Amino acid sequence: MRKNQTSMTAIVRGIESEKSENERICYDPYARQFVSRFLYGLVSFFNDLGFSERKGPGVMGFLTVRERHIDEFLKAQIQTGVEQVVILGAGLDARAYRFDELKQLRVFEVDHPASQHSKIEKVRKVLGQFPAHVTYVAVDFNTQTLEQRLLESGYDESRKTLFIWQGVTQYLTPEAVDSTLAFIADHSPAGSSVIFDYMYPTLLDGTIKRGEVSNMRSRRWASGESLVFGIPEGTMTGFLEQRGFTDIQDADCKFLHDTYFHGTNSSRTVAYGYAIASAKVGS
Repeated sequence: MRKNQTSMTAIVRGIESEKSENERICYDPYARQFVSRFLYGLVSFFNDLGFSERKGPGVMGFLTVRERHIDEFLKAQIQTGVEQVVILGAGLDARAYRFDELKQLRVFEVDHPASQHSKIEKVRKVLGQFPAHVTYVAVDFNTQTLEQRLLESGYDESRKTLFIWQGVTQYLTPEAVDSTLAFIADHSPAGSSVIFDYMYPTLLDGTIKRGEVSNMRSRRWASGESLVFGIPEGTMTGFLEQRGFTDIQDADCKFLHDTYFHGTNSSRTVAYGYAIASAKVGS
C-alpha cells in the first residue's frame, strides 16, 4: 500500500461536493472533514485561479470522474448481490461511510499501517465512533500478501465480493499487482468483481510530458512513492483475461468524458493517459 496518504483526491472530492447538485459530478460529504482546513483552502484557492488545470490539464477532471465511475460501479454491484466489499489502499476513501447500502455488508479497508492509523483517527473525530460494519486491515502490498492479512481479519472467500482499488496500482511493482489480482481471482467466487484505475507507460517513462507526473517524480523523496507500474493503452482486456477475469471494461479518457461531462460540464477535460478498468472473476 502507499506509505504516505495524499489528501489531494479527498480535496478534489470536497471541491466538487460544494457545487450545486445539478452541476457536481460526485458527492462526498466527509471529504472536506478528512483533510486539513489550511491545505483544503490552499488547493481550492489555486484551483479557482485555474492553476491546477494549467499545471495538469484534465487531471482534476479525471479524479472527479474516477470517483463517480467507481461509485456507479459499486451501486451496480450492490444490485447484483455483492456480500462484502474490500477497499484496497483505502486512504481517505469515505465510501464505507457515505453509502447506506454498505452498512448492511461487511467492508474491509486495507491500507499501509501509517496511512491507516491517520485515517482511523480522522474517522473517530468525524463520526464519533467506528462503524461496526468496517474492518481495518493494515498491510503493505510490496512486502505482505492479501491472503495473509485479509483471511486472518475475517474475510470470507466464499462470499461474492467487490474489490475497489483506487489510486494505487501506479505505485506498485508488477509483481505486487500480479499478486493482488491473483488473490482476487483465487480467493473470491465467480461473479466477484474488481475495479481499479491505472496509467499508461507513456506517462510513466516521459514519452508524454505531463506537469503533474513531473511533480510526482520530484516529490518522491518526501512521499516515499515512486511511479512504477503502467499498462499500455488498448491491452487491458488481454492483460486481465490472462489472469482469470471476464466481462472486462476499459474506460479511457474519452469514455469518461463523454459519459459524465455533459451540459454545463461539457467543456471540462479528462487527462489522456489515465484509465479505469473493471472485470469479474471467471468461473
